[in-house]
Amino acid sequence: MQDILVIGGGIAGLSAAARLSETAKVTVIEAETALGYHASGRSAALIEPNYGATSVQALNRASVAFLAEGGYLSPRGLMIIAQAHERAAYEADIAVMGTSPITKAEALDFVPVLNPEKLAFAAYHEDAQDIDTDLLLQDFARTLRGHGGTVETGCRVEAIRRDAGLWEVRASDRVFTAPTLINAAGAWADGIAQMAGIAPLGITPHRRSMARIPAPGGHDVRAWPMFFGVNETWYAKPDAGCLLVSPADEDPVEPHDAWAEDMTLAQGLALYEEMVSEPVTRLLSSWAGLRSFAPDRTLVLGRDPDAPEFIWCAGQGGYGFQTAPAASRLLADLVLGRAPEMARDTVAALQPDRLR
Repeated sequence: MQDILVIGGGIAGLSAAARLSETAKVTVIEAETALGYHASGRSAALIEPNYGATSVQALNRASVAFLAEGGYLSPRGLMIIAQAHERAAYEADIAVMGTSPITKAEALDFVPVLNPEKLAFAAYHEDAQDIDTDLLLQDFARTLRGHGGTVETGCRVEAIRRDAGLWEVRASDRVFTAPTLINAAGAWADGIAQMAGIAPLGITPHRRSMARIPAPGGHDVRAWPMFFGVNETWYAKPDAGCLLVSPADEDPVEPHDAWAEDMTLAQGLALYEEMVSEPVTRLLSSWAGLRSFAPDRTLVLGRDPDAPEFIWCAGQGGYGFQTAPAASRLLADLVLGRAPEMARDTVAALQPDRLR
């Protein structure tokens, strides 16, 4: 028997398990045969401190030092671009994101394939950085195992019940028991809760699609920033010498192994092409992931108000990697009865009881 069971082997579950394993016996139960298979394996891999709701930004900022000191970050930068008729939306975006206006010439220096006839406004923020997501995921797994914790892959949860003060989780013909259960199941979080007899919180998965295209015009894109259309209607980001382009779609869907729809990708690529001088001639690959949000679009971290031994670690949306260091530390503090390092109002904004 373990002290704590964690359902979900993405960045949320692994980081929480690693933190808790410092003082508890922890097992992670993952349905897929590999860790980080779903949303964690399909991340844009960026930290932008000003991205997300106020509580998400607090987690972002509290995570930067851990990510920097661990060697997980590399420079990227973020740029917002707009056409003349998009000025109001552009000004709203830069106010929220804390970006600084730059000249058209400066924007073209950053991304030389921008179309100068379409580009009217640009703003830049240098603090956005790439995250080595694979290294971070594997390091948390290594920490967990180093403390005697275990990771069980290929174990799809089939039934959960509570009996005599213990959670009993049946998964792929195996049975796991522990007094405390952490629900880090991503898109499946509400389903896991219902299986355990816990009221769902309205965690809804949304599809986000991505295409990889060759470096436009044969340019070396490695030093380009990530660049966005206004209202985050699309974005592009360098990746291994190529360019990732996303329509930034957020279609609510049922939990599943997501894939990109051709029409959605085409719409996003058309918006990207409108702002650049090099056409998209072919796709190298495409995929989609599920970003799961609570109704108020911020994370859910802490004990269920009706069943305190059931712990929510859900609703990461698109913020899972950039918040993981601080979110996992906060969750461990709450589970282990320690005083959280985060501000009281931030902790309250993340608690599950806000959604009941």
